[in-house]
Amino acid sequence: MPPTLSLPARTGRRRTAVALAAAATLAVGLLSPGAASADTVPPAADISSDNVTHVTNLPKPEAVSSVNSDLAFSGDYAIGGNYDGFVIYDISDPERPEVASEVVCPGGQGDVSVSGDLLYFSVDYARANEDCGAPAVPTTDPNGFEGIRVFDISDKSAPEYVSAVRTDCGSHTNTLVPSKDGESDLIYVSSYSPSSNFPNCQPPHDKISIIEIPHDSPEDAAIVNEPVMFPDGGNHDQDNLLLPTQGCHDITVYAEKDIAAGACMGDGVLMDISDPVNPVITERIQDPNFAFWHSATFTNDASTVLFTDELGGGGAPTCTEEIGPERGANAIYTIGGGRSGPPTLDFASYFKIDRHQGDQVCVAHNGSLIPVPGRDYFVQSWYGGGVSVIDFNDPTDPKEIGYFDMDSRVEEGVQDNDTWSAYYYNGYVFSSDIERGLDVLRLEDPRLRVAERVHMDEFNPQSQAGYRPGRGNGRG
Repeated sequence: MPPTLSLPARTGRRRTAVALAAAATLAVGLLSPGAASADTVPPAADISSDNVTHVTNLPKPEAVSSVNSDLAFSGDYAIGGNYDGFVIYDISDPERPEVASEVVCPGGQGDVSVSGDLLYFSVDYARANEDCGAPAVPTTDPNGFEGIRVFDISDKSAPEYVSAVRTDCGSHTNTLVPSKDGESDLIYVSSYSPSSNFPNCQPPHDKISIIEIPHDSPEDAAIVNEPVMFPDGGNHDQDNLLLPTQGCHDITVYAEKDIAAGACMGDGVLMDISDPVNPVITERIQDPNFAFWHSATFTNDASTVLFTDELGGGGAPTCTEEIGPERGANAIYTIGGGRSGPPTLDFASYFKIDRHQGDQVCVAHNGSLIPVPGRDYFVQSWYGGGVSVIDFNDPTDPKEIGYFDMDSRVEEGVQDNDTWSAYYYNGYVFSSDIERGLDVLRLEDPRLRVAERVHMDEFNPQSQAGYRPGRGNGRG
C-alpha cells in the first residue's frame, strides 16, 4: 500500500517529501468534514449477509503482532505475512485453525509467496543487515538491507532462514513465476518511491527486479534481470495521482497463458511473459478516476481482468456517498485484440461496495476468484468495509451478492474488521485482518457450491493457474 499520513502503521516504503505531499493533499480532500461525518451508520443491518457465515477468528499471536498483510497457502497450511515476520497456520480443520509456528523477522510489508518447501518474504523497510534480528536503519544508510528473504518451511513447526537478495528500493510485493524448465522459481519484485537521498533507491525507478531461486540450491538465489517497464517514464501528469508511476505496486501472472497484469501506480498494464525473464508490456492504460493502481486479477479464461484502485493509500474513508462509486473502486476490463494484433484492454465498468462506511477506512483491496468453472465470482477485502462477494459474470454490470462486515456500530461490543486480503481456498474464505488476526468464512450460496469441488494443493493469489472441478490453482 502506498504512503499515507492518516495511519502510520500502514504507510508505504518511502516517506519522501513528494510522497508525503501527495498523501497529505489527498487526505485533506478525502477527510473533509462532509466526507468524514456522512454515513455514520452503514445501511447493512447485519454483520453478514445470509449466504456468508463467519466460522471463526484466530487472534494474532503475541510474537508477531504488528500489521497483518497478505496470505499464501500450501496444503493444509496458510502463511500470513506481517510487518513483524510471518505466521504459519494449520488449517487442516478450517473451522479450528491453529498456529503452527511464528517467525519474528521484521522488515515491513511482509508480502509472501510459497513454492513447495520454500517461502519468499518481502522486506520493505531498511534493516542494518540481512539477519532477522537486525535493527531498523534509515533508508539513507547505504548498507541497509531491503529485498527478498528465502525460508525453508519443509518443517512447518520450525522454518529455517536460507538466504536473502537485496533489491533496489526493497520489495513492496513479490510475485511467484514458475520457470519454464520447472527447476527454479522466478520472483517479480515490485517496489517504488525512489529519491536522490536514498543510495539504494535512485530515480528514475521504472523497473522491476527478477530473482531466480534454484529449487535444489535456494542459497544461490540471485537477480537475473531488472527490466525497465517504462523506458519513456510512467504516468506523472494525472491530477489526482497519489504517487506518479515509479515502477509497479503489484503484478499478477497467469503463467500457463504467458500473460501478466501489472498495477503500476499511475498505469495499468498487460505483459507478455512467454519469456518470463524478459517480460514485455503489450498494453498500457490510464484512468482519470484511478489514484493508485494497486492489484489485478484475471478471470479463469483470461478474457477479463479486474484492477483495484487504492484511493487514499489505505488510510482514508472512501466508501462514502460523497466520494461516489467510481473512485476507490474496481475497474473491470475485457481483453480484446489477439491474432489480428496486440491485446487491448477495453473498459467495461466500475464496481464499489455501496455499504457506505462513514469515517471508517475503506477502499478496494486484495481478493481472488471463487473457482466456479465457467463463471466469474470474486471475493475481496475492503479494509473497514469488510469482505465482499462479487458477481461479475456480466463485466458491464457487476453486483455484490454477499458480505461480511464486523462492525461495532451494528453489533455492540465486537472488534471492527480491517481486512487486508480475502481469498477462497478449498471450500472456505480466509481473511487476513490487520487487527483481528485470521477470520474464516463459509459461503453458503448455490451459485458458488461447485467451487468446493476445486481442490488446490498450493495457492499464491498473484500467481494464477487455471482450474476445473477436482483440479485447482497450484501443484498437483
